[in-house]
Amino acid sequence: MNRHAQSAVMFLIGATLLHAGSTDLYLRYVKAGLRPLLLLSGAVLIAAALATLWYERRSTHDDDHHHAEPRVSWLLILPLLALVLVAPPALGSYSAMRTGTALQQAYGYEDLPATGPLRLGVADYAGRAVYDHGRELRGREIKVTGFVALDKSGRPYLVRMALNCCAADAQPVKIALSGKIPPVLQPDAWLEVTGGYTPERTTDPVNNGPIPYLKVTSARPVATPKDPYDETWNN
Repeated sequence: MNRHAQSAVMFLIGATLLHAGSTDLYLRYVKAGLRPLLLLSGAVLIAAALATLWYERRSTHDDDHHHAEPRVSWLLILPLLALVLVAPPALGSYSAMRTGTALQQAYGYEDLPATGPLRLGVADYAGRAVYDHGRELRGREIKVTGFVALDKSGRPYLVRMALNCCAADAQPVKIALSGKIPPVLQPDAWLEVTGGYTPERTTDPVNNGPIPYLKVTSARPVATPKDPYDETWNN
């Protein structure tokens, strides 16, 4: 690989990062808050590619100009191919049921609206149900959206993968479902579940972490959200 080829690869990687960062594609890899850094990285790579090309043209008499760079440099094209050719889906039930629940106790919980249905994230409901003992959840209609996961016995869970930084560190937070559960549940299907708090709990067989129940009154299929990951921990 010569310097011209290196410049071309860097330029294409930078352009691909800018494309991912300017669309929702980046949400499959990193949390929403990292978008500015992703765009900046793409811009820096493009600038570096153009600077390398300019320097190479001005250094036509440099001895290095006549020697090829190490062939390992071609490995730079692999992340480009991965971004362009492979757009992996968000992590789903397969990963969730092989990883223990990552529910964490929050430092505190914001007051909830006094009236009306409560729309809560999976991690928010699970945290309030387990660590706040459902203090503000009792007697309220609760709506939670997540994807379906089934354990080996067929027990259904509503799950959302929680991020600290990127998809590589995503961990599941799970809610066990009881009550009027739909007769047919497809793993990875997204549902908006309406129900109520129940003090019933179970433990995750993977890591013995606490999993609260939600008593379902109704459920309806919904489209996969634009950002499939739960970033409650980052708020």
